[in-house]
Amino acid sequence: MADKVDMSIRGISGLKHYDGYIDEEWHPKMSTWEREYKVYSEMRDNDPIVGAMLHGIESLIRGLDWHVNPANDSPEALEAAEFLEECLDDMANTWDDFVSEVMTMLVYGFSYFEILYKIRGGKNGDPTKKSRYNDNRIGWRKFAPRGQETLDRWQIDSDGGIRGMYQSGLPDFSQHFVPIEKSMLFRTRTTRNNPQGRSVLRNAYRSWYFLRRIQEIEAIGIERDLAGLPVMQVPPRILATDADAADVALRGDLEDLIQQIRRDERAGILMPSETDPEGRPTGFKLDLLSTGGTRQINTDDIVKRYETRIAMSTFTEFVTLGADGGSSSSLVSNKLKMFQMSLGNLVKNITSVVNRFAVNKLFELNPEFSQENWPTIGTSPVDTPHLEEMSNFLNRMVMAGLITPDKQIEDHLRAMSRLPKADPNARDVEEEMGLEEGLIEEDIGSEEGLIEESEEKLDV
Repeated sequence: MADKVDMSIRGISGLKHYDGYIDEEWHPKMSTWEREYKVYSEMRDNDPIVGAMLHGIESLIRGLDWHVNPANDSPEALEAAEFLEECLDDMANTWDDFVSEVMTMLVYGFSYFEILYKIRGGKNGDPTKKSRYNDNRIGWRKFAPRGQETLDRWQIDSDGGIRGMYQSGLPDFSQHFVPIEKSMLFRTRTTRNNPQGRSVLRNAYRSWYFLRRIQEIEAIGIERDLAGLPVMQVPPRILATDADAADVALRGDLEDLIQQIRRDERAGILMPSETDPEGRPTGFKLDLLSTGGTRQINTDDIVKRYETRIAMSTFTEFVTLGADGGSSSSLVSNKLKMFQMSLGNLVKNITSVVNRFAVNKLFELNPEFSQENWPTIGTSPVDTPHLEEMSNFLNRMVMAGLITPDKQIEDHLRAMSRLPKADPNARDVEEEMGLEEGLIEEDIGSEEGLIEESEEKLDV
């Protein structure tokens, strides 16, 4: 039967790549990865809306409750989960630092990490063995980021599979190859298995470009309004087409002069007198003309429009809603839910990559743990319901007899409200109270029985 299955590859993914260089971008300003990197870096570093958006997302992701989920309740699974927790706490870089580096994929479309291992050899000067533990198990040394700016090209096989990343850059500018087998590749999108993904800032580029230009023009306009428009009158010979070399040089100096007139601590111009000692005009005169009015175009509305479009491209529009007092709370709430859904998918993507390419590989290198007992890394939900709303909902469901409170519901509520887990060894309060009431009733019953028995004896 198997010999009748066609195992050949007949199609292609359609990804445009040449010798490992991706060619999916049509915009000429971002025709190469080097140009893309510079544009996205400028957007991240110079735009307040983009910066606030990225900082907010990173803070929310880092603030989640990242934890280890055992595969089951068996002693072997719990031991494997404990081992994974040890490896996470035994790395050179913290988990929060790792998450921050992962978040750079939002800016550049991808982030790449090389997984470095070590043999847990206790207190050891060798970094490949230094560990808090001394059991000779293989653990993680660190998840080393491989900066996006160092990307030279990719190694892609004939089937479109990603084989690894070639790097070149500081400090030695030599080429390095990091195979995918010992790496983690995080991407915002996996369309046609593009290793570079797609920056979340790409759809905001057009709005950001025009916004930047408008702000620059506005700043120049304000400066010119304050300083005045410089107008200089010069002798006609200086502007003549057949002017000699000296007049041409003078004209260049005068052009530089009027272009550099600014209202700063160096304000002031030294000019020759309009007349010579004999009273004849020199032909030189400088005036600063003021507009004498306000701008004809209100750029505030234009700036707000482009800022809103930038926020819309990343589902962070709720940040700008309500700034003008015209947005309802329900609209903000709906935008916030869409944002939370987007973050939930992002977190799911991160945990999927870590579990598949880091956790599973770790336990493959430690074969004493059977596969059915391999744990996973998970997080608390991003879109956590409001506690008061959840409380009212559960109360209505319990009163209607549709939900019966049990331990699973209690554990879920504790996790959602960031309360500690219930102590299985602790006696339930109601149980203790019931037990005490039972003992009291027994005591009372015993005393009443003794009294009745005594009365019967007296009657006899």
